Amino acid sequence: MSQTEVQSAFAEEKLGWNGYVEWESYPEKKALATKILKQQKFTPIPEFQFVPLPSTNPILIGYRWKEYHEALGLKSIVDFSWKTVLEEKPDLLHVLDFPYNGETTREQLLLGKITDNKYHFVRNHGGMPDIQEDVFELEIGGLVNESVKLSLKDLKDPAKFPQVEVTVTLQCSGTRRVEQIVQYPGDGDELINAPWGEGAIGTAVYRGVPLKKVLKLACGGVDPECQHLEFIGADTYFKKNNVFNYAVSVPWRKVRNNEEVILAWEMNGKPLPKSHGAPLRVVVTGYIGARSCKWVYRINALREPSMGPVQAQEYLYYTSQIGKQNTKYSNGFSIQQMPVSSAIISPKDRQVIEHDGKITLKGWAYSGGGNWVERVEVSPDGGSVWYAVDQENMTEKHYHAWRLWTIDIPVDAEGWLEFCVRTWDSSNNTEPTFVRSAWNWDLHVTSSCHRIKLYSVNRTRPATMARLKELEARGEGIEPLSHPLEYQLERTEEYLENCRKYPREPLN
Repeated sequence: MSQTEVQSAFAEEKLGWNGYVEWESYPEKKALATKILKQQKFTPIPEFQFVPLPSTNPILIGYRWKEYHEALGLKSIVDFSWKTVLEEKPDLLHVLDFPYNGETTREQLLLGKITDNKYHFVRNHGGMPDIQEDVFELEIGGLVNESVKLSLKDLKDPAKFPQVEVTVTLQCSGTRRVEQIVQYPGDGDELINAPWGEGAIGTAVYRGVPLKKVLKLACGGVDPECQHLEFIGADTYFKKNNVFNYAVSVPWRKVRNNEEVILAWEMNGKPLPKSHGAPLRVVVTGYIGARSCKWVYRINALREPSMGPVQAQEYLYYTSQIGKQNTKYSNGFSIQQMPVSSAIISPKDRQVIEHDGKITLKGWAYSGGGNWVERVEVSPDGGSVWYAVDQENMTEKHYHAWRLWTIDIPVDAEGWLEFCVRTWDSSNNTEPTFVRSAWNWDLHVTSSCHRIKLYSVNRTRPATMARLKELEARGEGIEPLSHPLEYQLERTEEYLENCRKYPREPLN
């Protein structure tokens, strides 16, 4: 097929729905796309687990995913997506340029309980569509009493649907994945299991309507057979040479909890950004971020979970005995609710800290499933002794949001020390002690105690204070730590005096 014929075969159908291609309604179109993709060779998935990560920003380049789009005449989606990133998310750590994965930096995470829209992390599975609000419509069908199409104007009308505002922490299940990668590499994934650090998490106030109310008031409720609600997004998704619209699902029992699944059009008092799913997205509280479908345009009431690959074949949790040698889609369970987790955001790992007997640590703590954070504990010795964060040094509790925390930890020892954090939630859940305990082939939900190593320089120690003053007099500091001192460490007379007082070898 010529490029013109390819572009015609996969052309946009709806005016004002740029970057959206309907796949699920056209099996023959999907078959043609598969045929084209199978005829081509694409750039191999990059190795980033057994070699150091690049120090560039973006860290990784999605060559393969871009080539998939280009093969189907959809390069404009790639270009628009990166243009949107530069407009909406220029200051994030670009973990993967396409499909865009952007991580909030440490400094941005600690700015406050609510994450500013421009700093909130983004985890996309495809390109970003550009759908105009005035032509948007949401279809709801399947096992409902009445199938409907609703405009955004309908959904925003408070006379038709009650509106809510909910403070929600969304977290990618890959948060802190680098900790697993460094110790025990796992599946690289066709999409690239992004090497997230501690910043694939953010909290915002979303405004919208509860899906439960929409199903009741617009559709007359769901059939008794309905057990799951499937969300279809307008982005294009690829899996092993097959093409889909993004599709995930959550159980009906989750939707029945009134404010736990909402259709949102506003984020932190502003219109939903394009990179976050404008004009309409699903927000599922307490679940992995992947279930909060962006650019949602269709909802199906189903008897069983969605068969979309993101639901049925990905975001699966395997035992440590499962790997490349024996993994199947059916021998892992689907990750839905996020477990309790936490992270030390400041100081950074391997940082040198000068202090006067206390070191200040800051971070976040979160638990999904409607559990809230009750207690955060920090250990200065790798996990033997724990100090609880005072309640006044934690942000307020929410049913569906994190708590930021800060603590001054007493530290007497010097040299390299290992600090770690653990959280207890309202159901008395806490975190596994070590990464190995939580390792899984797909490298999801790194919920073990987050650990950092700090080099302690205690100014209350006389010898240490004397050395620091020596350095200061020379216009130097303790860092770089590994740089040798360029002057004698001790006068000859002092050396002889000490060695004669305490000989290095027995006298007889």
